[in-house]
Amino acid sequence: MAIVSARRVENVVILGSGCAGLTAAIYAARANLEPLVVLGVESGGQLSLTTDVENYPGFPEGIQGPDLIQRMKQQAARFGARFVAGDALAADLSQRPFLLDVEGEAVRTMSLIVCSGASARMLDIPGERRLLGHGVSTCATCDAAFYRDREVVVVGGGDSAMEEALFLTRFAARVHVVHRREHLRASKIMQERSLANPKIRFLWNTHVTEVLGDGEVTGVRLWNHVTDERWDLPADGMFLAIGHVPNTVIFREQLPLDGQGYLVLKEPGRSLTEVEGVFAGGDVHDHVYRQAVTAAGAGCRAAMDAERYLERIGHAPQPAGAPAHER
Repeated sequence: MAIVSARRVENVVILGSGCAGLTAAIYAARANLEPLVVLGVESGGQLSLTTDVENYPGFPEGIQGPDLIQRMKQQAARFGARFVAGDALAADLSQRPFLLDVEGEAVRTMSLIVCSGASARMLDIPGERRLLGHGVSTCATCDAAFYRDREVVVVGGGDSAMEEALFLTRFAARVHVVHRREHLRASKIMQERSLANPKIRFLWNTHVTEVLGDGEVTGVRLWNHVTDERWDLPADGMFLAIGHVPNTVIFREQLPLDGQGYLVLKEPGRSLTEVEGVFAGGDVHDHVYRQAVTAAGAGCRAAMDAERYLERIGHAPQPAGAPAHER
């Protein structure tokens, strides 16, 4: 891990070590910027909690999520990226260089790339975290194909939950939607599509109180708060679709956030924020796609924008050897 000196002014600090952060680190390191990557509380991001990844280009046989993250980290380190454990606890973007508090250590940097991601909301029930990646999932697009002709549970009642449920019907034999209310919160068209799908069964006024299984999910324990009925439902997987929480709390009052707390970028297709020298990539601003490959692309954009910013203010070092970027 890197030893951080308060006297040193970094060229660029990257917050987060998922696909967006590590791709930004690869590009920034190849530009000779010696990026410092703050690994974050969930080192590796959500991929570190994923088992089989079959939709990331270049791995026809699939790859384990932690293995993909480790390869990306090694690739960034090869070009000079440095890593520090822990999380950024505070940030002051009003001064130049920017000042960060990384686990009590002061870090100063000329530019900042925020790839701190978003964490899926959890139910915080027994068995849930233990079986995360082993039948408990937060992404149907990522994992639905593993449940062909099997029975699964989707928790939630909004548009995201209905999208997950409908996508799962392409593979699963039956999708049980567990919703704590009597009516869906989803848009009318999503409600109509879901209610009309013969593969989807709705369990109203119901909560999942425990995920069952030893090593793999075998079912869920349910409770209907109206009838007080409690029972076990056999299932091979449980998909959480109750929202995400972007990791942006330290930027409140400093960067524009939307109503859900996601960073708001200045213009589509770029990584620029309202504060010059601060860039963003990945799930910290993207609540639509939330895929490893889109996060990687956003990390690339952020690093290239940061490099151009540093060149413009006369702070970027001259690249040594090979050109910084492959076109």
